[in-house]
Amino acid sequence: MVATLDLLFDSSVISPEIKAAYPAGYTIRPLARDDCHRGFFKCLQDLTWTGDITEAQYLERFDWHKKYGQGWYYCVVILDPSERVVGTGVVVVERKFIHNLGIIGHIEDISIAKDHQGKHFGQKLIRTLDSIAVNVGCYKTILDCAPRNEAFYAKCDYEKAGTEMSHYFEEFKSDYERG
Repeated sequence: MVATLDLLFDSSVISPEIKAAYPAGYTIRPLARDDCHRGFFKCLQDLTWTGDITEAQYLERFDWHKKYGQGWYYCVVILDPSERVVGTGVVVVERKFIHNLGIIGHIEDISIAKDHQGKHFGQKLIRTLDSIAVNVGCYKTILDCAPRNEAFYAKCDYEKAGTEMSHYFEEFKSDYERG
């Protein structure tokens, strides 16, 4: 009998057309409670520094998102049948007071495992997150990226629309450590 996964959100938010766009041997789905054992952090570490997160800390954060994090749609690309996480990203929904109470999605933390880069999983993941944003009522999605990644996001139909700025509230860390 196959165990039922404890998923972060209802997987029906990911449309069947989007799921079908992934090649045979791969699955897109919401983050699961036990994905810390499937290489979730290893995949994120191909993007940036994650810190030394314990399983207990991961579970605490997952449970917080499940209980309070309505509008946080973490997705993972799974390599079947090993169930290894080879891609991840999130769209965070913001419910605004401006633009007629508009809803926008913020795409964050796009990471594809190094051994799966160059196979168009990044584009598929962006399309997945854009589709989720549309399905939950967003009128646009936005993201911040390094200048070296602008061409990639242009291929995903994103256009330059401003400048990102940050105000950090902690001791200095390298750019790698603080993202």
